[in-house]
Amino acid sequence: MNRLLLWSLSFVVLCFLAPVAEAAEPASNQQRRPNVLFILADDLGWSDTSLYGTTNFYQTPHIQRLAERGMTFTRAYSASPLCSPTRASILTGLSPARHGITSPTCHLPVVRLTAELRARAPAQQKAILPDPVTRLAPTYTTLAETLKAAGYATGHFGKWHLGASPYSALEHGFDVDVPHWHGPGPAGSYVAPWKFPDFDHDPTIPDQHLEDRMAQEAVKFMQEHRDEPFFLNYWMFSVHAPFDAKKSLIKKYGDLVDPKDEQRCPTYAAMIESMDDAVGTLLGELDRLGIADNTIIIFASDNGGNCYSVVDGEWPTSNRPLRGGKATMYEGGVRTPAIVVWPGHVSASSKSDAVIQSMDYYPTLLEMLEIKPAPDQAFDGVSILPALEGKRIERDGIFTYFPHSPPVPDWISASVSVHQGDWKLIRIFHEGENGRHRYKLLHLGTDIGERDDLSQKHPDKVRQLDKLIEDHLASTQAVTPQPNPGFDPKQYHPEREGIPASKFQRTPTAEKAKRAAKDVAGWTPGGTASLAVAKGSLVVDSTGRDPHLSFSFPKGMGSAPLKLHITMVSDSSGGGQVFWREKGANFFKADRSQVFDVKHDGQAHAYSTTLKPTSPLLGIRIDPSRGSGKTIITQLRLTDEEDTLIYKWSFQ
Repeated sequence: MNRLLLWSLSFVVLCFLAPVAEAAEPASNQQRRPNVLFILADDLGWSDTSLYGTTNFYQTPHIQRLAERGMTFTRAYSASPLCSPTRASILTGLSPARHGITSPTCHLPVVRLTAELRARAPAQQKAILPDPVTRLAPTYTTLAETLKAAGYATGHFGKWHLGASPYSALEHGFDVDVPHWHGPGPAGSYVAPWKFPDFDHDPTIPDQHLEDRMAQEAVKFMQEHRDEPFFLNYWMFSVHAPFDAKKSLIKKYGDLVDPKDEQRCPTYAAMIESMDDAVGTLLGELDRLGIADNTIIIFASDNGGNCYSVVDGEWPTSNRPLRGGKATMYEGGVRTPAIVVWPGHVSASSKSDAVIQSMDYYPTLLEMLEIKPAPDQAFDGVSILPALEGKRIERDGIFTYFPHSPPVPDWISASVSVHQGDWKLIRIFHEGENGRHRYKLLHLGTDIGERDDLSQKHPDKVRQLDKLIEDHLASTQAVTPQPNPGFDPKQYHPEREGIPASKFQRTPTAEKAKRAAKDVAGWTPGGTASLAVAKGSLVVDSTGRDPHLSFSFPKGMGSAPLKLHITMVSDSSGGGQVFWREKGANFFKADRSQVFDVKHDGQAHAYSTTLKPTSPLLGIRIDPSRGSGKTIITQLRLTDEEDTLIYKWSFQ
């Protein structure tokens, strides 16, 4: 009887405790460290989202939804105006001046783990520049390695661009790396089929967008690790080149273009929408899994918007009201969108004008997660937790080290800058008199467009800020530009500073001239070509570089493969190329083209190229050569694959 009573009491106790233990499990989950989702867009400019009221063209409702969950920063800066340096700074918490990756060359064959000063420089250049580091060395303790050691599952999805194996994400603390690609952008295109070595599109979705697929892969990672803390590093390929997008979205934005708006590139707008959709997919899955309240989210960009490539006959974007863009030291090159979400800690829909930078995220996350860095680990960045709590960040300034001068619009020679409050000083290495530095002092509070150089009016401020620059370069042991002993003043042209190389130029005058070019026999000359009809032939004269001519069909020509047959005589040089334009992609692009070899011997030769449109053919462009000279097209016709005539041009 006593045994039965004891058993009964035990059973009652177990039944009573069981639901208590069940209820305690979610509490235990809530006490675990938060998940971390780091979303890094590529080349997304400060005015490329709806966050700051600077665009009426781009549509980013999901990024706006993200902002409603946390704090939006109005003065967030990338570590560099180019991608790889910023990526290395996010993972190490260090300045490009210290880690040495100062240009996006990590996909190139040369492996250089220490920055080195070049042996010489061109005679027209006042300074000898350094050769940058080309791989993120495994000696650094990355953010992923620190979180992995603290028990986090770690996954990298998207662009890496810090080196192929043995320098890939898998060697820097990530358990997963998809698509395990080291290139500067997507392999081939955004719209399937892609050209990744080991990452194919879903065959059931023939026109699958890469960002849609990457978001799906990231969602799988969330699902697999929902019951443990995870670090999901979602580094988008968008909106970096190559410039292509879903045809339906290109058409959508083509119908919305305002020709008076500086932002008027339909393809770029379509790319932004797909990027924003991916953000929405991630947010939706966090909500569905019930883990959004225990997830820290950081959204940022690796540098400013691209204002020098030409897409749809336009620059991709405008960073208005900021000056310059990607690859420049002006605000348009380094000021980017940024949002930090930390439910229960950071006020929803809040804003901050605190000055923050890419290398701040690593120490900030460690403080949020109460994880200590390695004993010998130090950062160039600081924790921005005070700003997230509405307080001031204590720092002397932030620094941007960019010892390069790619000839894009608004370029300046190799330089370094410091931001302190509203003041910004740019030191241009050895561009002054007798090898001294030259300076630009700017006050962003009154001159956000950076047009008024105040260096002559405020020499004391120049000296004070330049001392900060010198201390930064010394503490980081930066390899800096040095005076060029072979400099020849006769070959120096300072008036060319800021003027882009010809391949990046797109001035209103040039655009008007392009639009004013008269058709000849239905063909429009382009580039360096001029057209004339003589003796029943179309004569193409060129001064070299990029001669081409284009034709638009009155009606679409169908979407079946076609052959373009050309008979021509040439005394020019270089290969030929035929592009086609089709419905839904109203521009000529390299992945819709065929190259062909041309004989430049003054004799008539026949050439055939195959056009493979996927929607009705709208136009053709012919690049008959690359060099200067004359090309005479005597016959030109379009046939189907069975050589049945479809269209024939007459040059009478």
